Amino acid sequence: MIVEAKLAKFTEPLKLKGGAVLPEYEIAYETYGTLNAKGSNAVLVCHALNASHHVAGTYADDPENEGWWDNLVGPGKPLDTDRFFVVGSNYIGSCFGSTGPASTNPATGKPWGLQFPVITIRDIVQAQAKLLDYLGIDKLFCVIGGSMGGMQVLQWAASYPERVFCAIPIATAPRHSSQNIAFNEVGRQAVMADPDWANGRYFEQR
Repeated sequence: MIVEAKLAKFTEPLKLKGGAVLPEYEIAYETYGTLNAKGSNAVLVCHALNASHHVAGTYADDPENEGWWDNLVGPGKPLDTDRFFVVGSNYIGSCFGSTGPASTNPATGKPWGLQFPVITIRDIVQAQAKLLDYLGIDKLFCVIGGSMGGMQVLQWAASYPERVFCAIPIATAPRHSSQNIAFNEVGRQAVMADPDWANGRYFEQR
């Protein structure tokens, strides 16, 4: 299945849970299958921390780059694209195409870097809802995802119950455990211990 990565641009500011505002933002996404006339067959796949919107298929110019859930999404597969219109959305704050720290801060003309605001799961889902509006999808037949993607599924059910018929959270929880928080802090400390850390000003060091 040959697929194409797309980019949706939004100029309406996105107010974040922490109080900051993204004045504009972009969301990278892919779609598989066809939205039916009633718009009732849409399935949103939410990815985990280090995955992306490239859920299934390959690109015409990169046949080795197979989507991370290709065994589940496609014709005749569990998420059957002959029946469902599947949307893979890259969350804001990611490094795989959506607006994040590597994107240009319109206020400075330079990459956001460490000035990029803290993003929550609720913020991610709020932006995804804007993407569905952009695609003309009022209600999801299903929202599905694992790990951090599963957290997004739970947030969808909490924030937009009227827009979700079926929610499938996989291998997830409503909040991080103390152990998980500690492991993530070890990772952050390892990055900051790098001699080339430069207080996160990587783009200025080029």
